[in-house]
Amino acid sequence: MFRRCAVKLNPYDVVVIGGGPGGYVASIKAAQLGMKTACVEKRGALGGTCLNVGCIPSKALLHATHLYHDAHANFARYGLMGGEGVTMDSAKMQQQKERAVKGLTGGVEYLFKKNKVTYYKGEGSFETAHSIRVNGLDGKQEMLETKKTIIATGSEPTELPFLPFDEKVVLSSTGALALPRVPKTMVVIGGGVIGLELGSVWARLGAEVTVVEFAPRCAPTLDEDVTNALVGALAKNEKMKFMTSTKVVGGTNNGDSVSLEVEGKNGRRETLTCEALLVSVGRRPFTGGLGLDKINVAKNERGFVKIGDHFETSIPDVYAIGDVVDKGPMLAHKAEDEGVACAEILAGKPGHVNYGVIPAVIYTMPEVASVGKSEDELKKEGVAYKVGKFPFNANSRAKAVSTEDGFVKVLVDKATDRILGVHIVCTTAGELIGEACLAMEYGASSEDVGRTCHAHPTMSEALKEACMACFAKSINF
Repeated sequence: MFRRCAVKLNPYDVVVIGGGPGGYVASIKAAQLGMKTACVEKRGALGGTCLNVGCIPSKALLHATHLYHDAHANFARYGLMGGEGVTMDSAKMQQQKERAVKGLTGGVEYLFKKNKVTYYKGEGSFETAHSIRVNGLDGKQEMLETKKTIIATGSEPTELPFLPFDEKVVLSSTGALALPRVPKTMVVIGGGVIGLELGSVWARLGAEVTVVEFAPRCAPTLDEDVTNALVGALAKNEKMKFMTSTKVVGGTNNGDSVSLEVEGKNGRRETLTCEALLVSVGRRPFTGGLGLDKINVAKNERGFVKIGDHFETSIPDVYAIGDVVDKGPMLAHKAEDEGVACAEILAGKPGHVNYGVIPAVIYTMPEVASVGKSEDELKKEGVAYKVGKFPFNANSRAKAVSTEDGFVKVLVDKATDRILGVHIVCTTAGELIGEACLAMEYGASSEDVGRTCHAHPTMSEALKEACMACFAKSINF
């Protein structure tokens, strides 16, 4: 009782519901700007899906399995013999993943203490726009009074109505990260980022992986050249199979396997049987138990919270960021930027997110990274553009280390030379895309980048050469 009265006498400036990439960043930034801040997170560990069961654990498994696959497939070309005898201890791989996750989530909790953010472990819900009920993981209930609230509850995997997740044979991304052994066969429904990354993890370890995609091509939002290069590399190097323009029409969980009925664009049906089924057909906003209906927060037809240009919802003093909102891609780094901007706005400062310069990365091998417009988008918008392209088989560093798959593709405005989009396929695409983002944020032309000296020999020279191909001609291709 005393705790509730004390909070009422001295309410929080900001309460953030959700401790994922958007929520924890918003909490820290708000506290740094002098606001009395609390964060409510029901998982019991900070970092949200990304740190706990998403971006971070998947990268740990992708790295480990890449090393294993590289030893078997490529060591001999460097004169390193015996790589085909390397074995994988799946349990130790999972332990390393958990150590990484625990270290990072613990680090966020330390940052809360450092910045004086009050952390409530429990489920937060609205009683009113300025009162948040916390059902603690310890069984206690508390009522927090707040001047402003930020909803940052993220998203959850979408399941098929006829094949609910059991995380044993019918898997969400969470279950696919924690398999105790390598399945002999795996079917992936959905050839997007999650499906391709996690399918790749288990394909490298020996699973026969088939990707079923409803669209005519995998990762359909990416530039078509990029998709074709990526799918070709995964088919060649990791023996993954792809069934595009194919819909799932039914399925049965047999307990130790799944029977999946699919239909191709020609109308022919067939049944696929697998030991593990990964369902990666998208994610939906998580708003269950929040009490949004109680205070009448508006949502769109898909359940996303509607926000304005300053992250405000339909209710005064209630804001929302991240995967739960109807704006921008569902990406951790987008949520982080929104967290900073929203906190700045609540502190009376200018806050801004440039939704046109948010990179997207697929961490397969090779990696894929894109920012800005694709060629298809520019065609549909009627924009006159030029293309500059440079392959990594003409890049000195890539040649030296035998990582020649891929290219850099730069799209520029035909009249002004301003960079409109950059698309990269290579082993380090996720690291290279940052330069393209910076260039686009500052409105750079291809000539700006092409005339900037890049270290030699580096993979980054391919971006320079692709830019040179836009405004003049590349030198090395």
